[in-house]
Amino acid sequence: MTHFNNGKIPRGYTSYIHNKLAFLLILLLATTILWVAAVAIGPVNIPLGQTLRAIAGLPADPRAAGIIWNIRLPQAMTAVLAGAGLAAAGAAMQSILRNPLGSPFTLGMSNAAAFGAAFAVMILGTGAMASGNGGAVILNNQYITALFAFLCCVGAAFVIIAVSRLRGATPEVMVLTGVALGSLFTAATMFMQYFADDVQLAAMVFWTFGDLARASWSEIGFLAAVVAGSCLYFIANNWNYNAIDAGDETARGLGVNVSRVRLMGMLVASLVTACVVAILGLIGFVGLVCPHMVRRIVGDDHRFLMPASCLTGAALLLASDTAARMVMSPHSLPVSILTAFLGAPVFIMLIIRGYRR
Repeated sequence: MTHFNNGKIPRGYTSYIHNKLAFLLILLLATTILWVAAVAIGPVNIPLGQTLRAIAGLPADPRAAGIIWNIRLPQAMTAVLAGAGLAAAGAAMQSILRNPLGSPFTLGMSNAAAFGAAFAVMILGTGAMASGNGGAVILNNQYITALFAFLCCVGAAFVIIAVSRLRGATPEVMVLTGVALGSLFTAATMFMQYFADDVQLAAMVFWTFGDLARASWSEIGFLAAVVAGSCLYFIANNWNYNAIDAGDETARGLGVNVSRVRLMGMLVASLVTACVVAILGLIGFVGLVCPHMVRRIVGDDHRFLMPASCLTGAALLLASDTAARMVMSPHSLPVSILTAFLGAPVFIMLIIRGYRR
């Protein structure tokens, strides 16, 4: 047994912390490399030197600089923000609900946000068809769209919280509840599509394809503020999430207001999910896959799990978006297609094998 000597930190604990920090540094380096690669690689490959010069604002080839600053860099920044936000929301939900299959996509919150955004697009006219670098759909007012997406997402979150508090509620019951909610909001979205005119229908259908290219610099700023605030909130509550992982009664014994932490956590997860869905469309499985990928390495300690999940989500979405641009070059696939191909087998594996946290 390791003992404290004269107030010194045990060597084993110091080694434990150093290993976790080293893994976080490796993830940060890998994410940075993928970010530079995402900016340089595409239908038009740009040399690394020109890419770095353009990013740094130094004199570079005008054609390369135009591609980087108008297309590649906004898309890469969006991938980092959306991946980090969805992964953080998934990690928080898995802890708050004590459900290893919890994520905004699997529990129906993304579908709820999609319905809210589609409602704003059709009824309030916040989206329209247009042609441009960002895609065929332009949001006239991303704040109203995000607000309605958030309200529907919160409604789904409250249902999930209510089910999680039922006596004997198992992870399987909550997943089935999420499937039911997802089906309900999908049906509601299809109901609106049935009565939509041609332009509204085209806008809603195209918008549901999760695509990182549709975010402009102004929307990236809005998304950055939401994701940064949400991630900081989750990281600041890592001790509370660690306590909840040990059980509600244990957490209450340690002085944690479980109901408030759970409610606020779900609200913040709903906010970041709603903003990502409202701006980019549906991007599935990032919030489910990324926390499980890093949990096997860093464990359940949220001091390391939360930042590792954020970095892994950013790296995964960067890699997926780069692959989506290259697999059918010069045409680009929506990134949601690749994340679904990646996430679906992992989700099935978790259901079949089970996951012991």
